[in-house]
Amino acid sequence: MKPLLFAKADPAETFGIGPTAVTDAGARVHVWDAIEGEPAPSLDDVSGVVLFGSSYNIEHAGEQPFIDRLRAMTLDALDHGTPFLGICFGAQVLAWSLGAEIRKAPVREIGYVPLRPLPSATDDRLLSHYADGDPVFQWHMDTFDLPTEAEQLATGDEVPAQAYRIGDRTWATQFHLEIDRAEIDLWIDDIGPALETDWHTTSASLRSAAAAHQARHEHQGAEVFRRFVKVAQTLA
Repeated sequence: MKPLLFAKADPAETFGIGPTAVTDAGARVHVWDAIEGEPAPSLDDVSGVVLFGSSYNIEHAGEQPFIDRLRAMTLDALDHGTPFLGICFGAQVLAWSLGAEIRKAPVREIGYVPLRPLPSATDDRLLSHYADGDPVFQWHMDTFDLPTEAEQLATGDEVPAQAYRIGDRTWATQFHLEIDRAEIDLWIDDIGPALETDWHTTSASLRSAAAAHQARHEHQGAEVFRRFVKVAQTLA
């Protein structure tokens, strides 16, 4: 099986549980550092693409050329029928690439919020194991309209667009299914005082919530990666 491509969209990205989950599922990972201007690998050399989160937003595309490179790669994946999974910023890039509007969310979601899977997710190949009310980790200020081609898989109590799919090989989630506890701590330390002034929470609150929810969150996220590897193997 050809490796999965992990597209890096933030300098501090660690990919959380992703590398281990993919390896445990019997696949390999190739990292593309889009930010540093590294040429995009040929999609002929990979079996699937995972586009991760970013501290940048779509509105920064004019000043951050890597965002347009990610858009081009996303459209190529759709054209080639390459399995694709967009996470947080990756979900927004996919929606934006297909002409949907990206805008500020009604609230800034941060920490663990309940997911509301829709009936369309009941037999979904990636997300059917999520149940109503499962806490998923969020850290975002933007949201998006669904592309016209998309089928919504999950919603939320405050931000409606939480997961969708396009066809049978393209998925996106607003929530950070990939994050592990080490990456949560890294993000908390990296943002500093802005955590309270801009996001209206505290490091103690986030770490307390992680102690309660992170083990199950990682288990469910690893299952998504396992299923995505299976999709890629099936289509290889």
